[in-house]
Amino acid sequence: MFVELIDKKVADIAADYEIIFIVDKDLGHRFVDDFAEFDFYSYKGDKILNLPSKRKIYVGIKDLNPNSLRNASASALNAIKDLNINSIKIASYNGDCTKISFEAIAEGFLLANYKFDRYKSEKKDSKIEKILISTEDYNSKKIAINEAQIGIDHAHIIAEATNFSRDIVNEIPEIYTPEKMAQDAKNLSLSYLNIECVIHDENYLKSQNMNAFLAVNRASVHPPRLIHLKYTPKQKSIKKVVFVGKGLTYDSGGLSLKPADYMVTMKSDKSGAAAAMGIIMGAAKMELPFEIHAVLGATENMIGGDAYKPDDVLITRSGVTVEVKNTDAEGRLVLADCLDWAQSELEPELLIDMATLTGACVVGLGEYTSGVMGNNYELQSEFKNLASKSGEYLTILEFNEHLKELIKSDIADISNISSSRYGGAITAGIFLDKFIKDEYKDKWLHLDIAGPAYVSKAWGCNPAGASGAGVRACLYYLAKVARNYEKGEK
Repeated sequence: MFVELIDKKVADIAADYEIIFIVDKDLGHRFVDDFAEFDFYSYKGDKILNLPSKRKIYVGIKDLNPNSLRNASASALNAIKDLNINSIKIASYNGDCTKISFEAIAEGFLLANYKFDRYKSEKKDSKIEKILISTEDYNSKKIAINEAQIGIDHAHIIAEATNFSRDIVNEIPEIYTPEKMAQDAKNLSLSYLNIECVIHDENYLKSQNMNAFLAVNRASVHPPRLIHLKYTPKQKSIKKVVFVGKGLTYDSGGLSLKPADYMVTMKSDKSGAAAAMGIIMGAAKMELPFEIHAVLGATENMIGGDAYKPDDVLITRSGVTVEVKNTDAEGRLVLADCLDWAQSELEPELLIDMATLTGACVVGLGEYTSGVMGNNYELQSEFKNLASKSGEYLTILEFNEHLKELIKSDIADISNISSSRYGGAITAGIFLDKFIKDEYKDKWLHLDIAGPAYVSKAWGCNPAGASGAGVRACLYYLAKVARNYEKGEK
């Protein structure tokens, strides 16, 4: 499906169906012939009025904020995408920023059109091929056409990158092994001249003393992979940014075995690594002015005679020793070695790790929100504010000295789980902080995406399953930083 900007009035655009957003109830008289006495604003349904006989669909929208526009587009498409139609038209709905408004509208369509059905015997494909957005604004507001086109172009890129990550996360564990992730990373680098890829195997991990990473992998028949992707911009880079992604292609919990119903959906434990790959793809297509690296720790966490055990003490790459109290707290062990490698080998100016790290984050924030952690509150606030228009929900979770006491160990430098059942998302972040060198403390962000990465029911512009959590937020953040830099707001 393709979204196109058309410099015509809505009435002059030929299309099979029209989408109309109802933004202001005082403008309802414009459509009185369509729904007469229908009180749209007191309607208790799903805020959608579909009139197939008139080939129109009305969607209630509370304001022109980007996420309202994005979700309205998604709602409209979901209501009519199974109809026998080829094209849809819609007026412009221009909020505070033309680029972002058009980007959000187009993203809503493109993200809602995604589905993962490769294992369905009978596939039902939508016949909709194009969405035509008129330059005629619903409220006669003048449109900056160049900015609108940039927004639509970015929407195609961001949606493609997000859907690329969704495909990785949704793929089944039988197919998606660490070797498969490495091959996908390699294929990505072959598709773009300015992306490089280096794959490191288990022998390299041993040479680097990445013993925590290797311990998690020990009971798997699939060898681990440390994957390093690098995007080099055509223009001079304004900053070196490193993303570290948790790539657990499957997580059984290890010897601290998950209950059966908790094990289902654990193919999603590779969401952090999938997001990092999507960001690299999006950055290359958007030609962002950053040198961007993605460091992916790909492995399985399985059970077997060689599995690492509770009571083990692991010596990490950094030399920090870790007492294992729960083998299901494995993601932080993989990240500990990957973060240390990324700092010593790449010397980042900004370091962001992404991981489906804790169920505690889901309990605390709900399924739809990611936790943002770190030592630099200004950096956390900047990320949250600049990424907010992406539509991803972000909440800052602050470290404190008292919670640090909960991950102390009597026999090692640190324990891999807290001694308390409370504050588990933050104590996991504090565990990772132990592996952040002093010179990078204020340059590091930890994103716990456990909630939104994989949700079993559709929500917003996301279908059931993988959402591609982290991709949109990070690309919006980077694009905004680049734009501010261009304006001299360094």
